[in-house]
Formats: sequence, structure tokens, C-alpha cells
Amino acid sequence: MKKVYLLAAVAMMAAQLQAQNVILDTYVGAQLATEDLNGTARYVGMGGAMEALGADLSTMSTNPAGIGLFRRAQVAGSFGLVSQSEGKSFQDGSKTNASFDQLGAVFSTRTGMHSYVNFGVNFHKSRNFNHVLSAAARSIDGSSQNRQTCIKGIRGDLDTRYGESQVDNLYDKMIVKDGVMYTYDSESYQFDRAQTGYIGEYDFNLSGNINNRVYLGVTVGVKDVHYNSYTEYSEVLKPLIDDITYVGMRDDHKITGHGFEVKVGAIVRPVEESPFRLGVSVSTPTFYKLTTSNVSSIHDEYGMLKEVRSDADFRFNTPWKFGLSAGHTVGNYLALGASYEYADYSTCDMRTISGSGYDWDGYYYEKSSTETTMKRHTERTLRGVSTLKVGAEYKVDPMISVRVGYNYVSPMYKESGVRDQTLLSSGTYMASTTDYTNWKATNRLTAGVGFSFDQFKIDLAYQYSMRSGDFYPYMNGVSAQYVSDETGKEVTLANQASAVSVKDNRHQLLCTLSYSF
Repeated sequence: MKKVYLLAAVAMMAAQLQAQNVILDTYVGAQLATEDLNGTARYVGMGGAMEALGADLSTMSTNPAGIGLFRRAQVAGSFGLVSQSEGKSFQDGSKTNASFDQLGAVFSTRTGMHSYVNFGVNFHKSRNFNHVLSAAARSIDGSSQNRQTCIKGIRGDLDTRYGESQVDNLYDKMIVKDGVMYTYDSESYQFDRAQTGYIGEYDFNLSGNINNRVYLGVTVGVKDVHYNSYTEYSEVLKPLIDDITYVGMRDDHKITGHGFEVKVGAIVRPVEESPFRLGVSVSTPTFYKLTTSNVSSIHDEYGMLKEVRSDADFRFNTPWKFGLSAGHTVGNYLALGASYEYADYSTCDMRTISGSGYDWDGYYYEKSSTETTMKRHTERTLRGVSTLKVGAEYKVDPMISVRVGYNYVSPMYKESGVRDQTLLSSGTYMASTTDYTNWKATNRLTAGVGFSFDQFKIDLAYQYSMRSGDFYPYMNGVSAQYVSDETGKEVTLANQASAVSVKDNRHQLLCTLSYSF
């Protein structure tokens, strides 16, 4: 344990959080910006590589022109199970969860000898947040969360423009005594988190084809967010004063809201006599209006020390997405597909709501602006992501089809990425947790089988998704210098995070029931 003499006013900068200026931070925003491979069982079984092949409801959200290949109306619904290999069930988080993944329909109208206009609607779960994460490690040289708060106080990072972060606000109750800031050395930490919820996407599509050669489509997507995260973080302390040997934090974090995006796409058969197809697609950012709410508390072995609550509205824009695809069929028994998608996640835009009101016609409006500090942090932390998808379908006979697929998703996080807790940003000060994980590349293996009974079909799919990452309980390598009142010499106070390697490997079983008419 060390003690640092500071003015209480410096250590306890108690300016209230300004809710109207609160935004997301980079790491939480990244979770909202990404998508899973999900949809119909046929789409998943082929690894999602159907953007140029089309004629599947799930292509409505990737290349809208794919719906233009339908020749009959169809309704379909999908459901299944998702199971996590690692981790342990914790609070409301379970390793295995049932999931309703897709429901949609397409209606087709002939407009010429070889031309159609189609209209489709579809719901699918674009992001499944169900995930449990556990990490534990020995502390490095006694590093601790409360030492982090003390260092920020010395550095002047507890800026009066925003007030203390929720984490620092909680630790003040523990470490500041009579104007003196104490740092408790930690022996080890334990971290457990249960995430639940999803992002649901509701797509409305208009598409068609010209002479069975050129296919065009546009989709308007509406998304709703239901994100829940419950975290427990604890440290075993070296008992030097007050007989305190344990400190723990609990955080209950929710994000809700909605957003919209527009996607356009085209598919072309360059050679009239060949079924070979090329596809291209573009998706605007998803423009989100979100609300975040937190209940956070700190306690030791004797009971709760302090609790803080907060809630706020903010806006968040995801990056543009661009896709290229190719597809080919051989007779009526083999289909091959390949797709490439690129999105630059360093362009994610965290926006503060700077004002609102009603115009002369009585319509409500809001003004928002980019939070430049967090924007620069996002640019330093995230990068462009390439997604490669390949898949194949083979008809064993007219009633039975087998499918395989593979995905590679390049890392979103830079190796040097860090959840910087020293930023003078409202996104930092609103954060009620300090942990972060730099996830590496994702690999997905898929397989499936389909059974056709005239107009009725049953499709089954299996997906195994794999990724690993480096978990940190708080920002690594923060330090500060101060002159000790006890010795009169300059002292360096440093805090090193103990990183833990974690995995996120998942199994998914999916079933789709569809009817064509």
C-alpha cells in the first residue's frame, strides 16, 4: 500500500456527469457495429456466400439484388440453438441458448417474358449478444484498479468538464481518507461477465430483373438494439490498513434503441449463355439513436461502499460496407459461391446530442456532432475488416442437398489497441467498466443439408465459429510521478495490467422451414 497526499478537491472532482453529452466508447461501440453469420439454414450452411447466387431471403441484408432471382413467392422461418464452448454460466448468462433467428417472405410478380418485380420483408437476428466471459490472473507488482484511479488523480485526468468516471467515482469512496489518497496493492483479480440480448434487423426489399440478365435491388433496414451486460470484478488485496482484503465492483449496463440503413445491389450475368454471375453491393452506415443506463456499485467484505446510477441518450453511426461476389451453377445439381466484404471500423462515429427542439411546423429535431477525442481514439484502435466467404451446394438427388462453407474475418482491433481511460471524453467518463479484449481473426466452418418435398422444404445447418483474444481488466502501463511528503523524493507510481488469453468458440444448430407458392 502507498499513500499520496493530495487536495481532496483534486481527488474528488465531483462535477456531475452531463448526460446530454454522453457517448459510447470505442470498445462498446465495436460490439454494436459488428454482425454475426446468421439467417436461413441454407444461407448459413453455405457460409453466407450467396450474394451472387441469390434466391434466398437472407441475401436481402447483404446484396438486395439477390431477391430479384425469385420466381415464386416464399415464406420461411428459422430457429435453433447457440452454444459457447468456453466459459461458465453466470447470472443470467448461459453457455447454451435457444434462438429465433429469421422470419420472412417474398412475393414475386411477372412483368414480362423474362422479367419480374419482387417485394420482400424479412427479420433476422444480425447480432446475438449472448456470451459469458471469465478471466483471472495474478496482479503484476501489486497493480490494482484503485491504483489506476490514484494515478489518474495525480495526472489530472479527473477533468472537471465531465466529472469523474463512474469507476473512479466509486473508488474515491474507498481510497480517499482525510484528503489522503491510498492505493491498495492487489494480489489477484477475478472477472465475470454475462451478456444477453440481440440486434434485430427488419428489412424491406424491392428488387427485380431485366431479361434474366441484370438483377437490381434496394433494401431499407430498421434495427433495434437490446444489449444487457452484467459484470462482477473483484481483487484480493494485501491487508495493510483497515483489515480490507477484498474489494469488488458490480455493473449492470443496458443499451437500447433503434437505427436504420439503406442497401443497394446488382447482379449481372455477363455471358448470356452462361449461368456465371457477378454481384456488387453497398450499404450505408447504420444511423443509431441509443439510450444507455447503468447501475454500478463497489463493496468490500464489510458491505456496500457506494452506488451510482446514470442514463443518457446518444447517437452512433457504423461504417459503410462494400461487397463483391461471384456465383456459378452447374446444371441443376451444383452451386458455387464466393463473396468479399470490406468495412473500415476505424470510421465508427460516436456522436453527442448537442441540442433538440421543435421547428415551426411542430416537428421534433435533434442536433448531434462527432465527439472528436473518442473519434481519434477509435481511429487508433480499430481498423478495416475484410470478410471472405466461400460455399457450395450439391444436390445428391432432386430431394436432398448438402452444403459446406467457410468464412474468414480479419481482426478488427489493432494489436496496440487499448481502452484509454485517460481520454478527456464523455465516453470515457460515462464508462462504468474498464476492461477490454482485443479479439483476433474469426474463422467459421459451416455445413448443412436440405430436404425438398414439392413446395415445402426443411433445411438444417451447423456453424462452428472460432476466435481468440487478449483480455485486460484495465488500461495497461499507466504511470505518474509525484514528490513524496515522507521522503521528499520523486516517486513513480505505475500500474501494469495482467492480460489473459481468452477464447470465444461457438456452435450453432439452425433449422429453417419454408413454403413456396
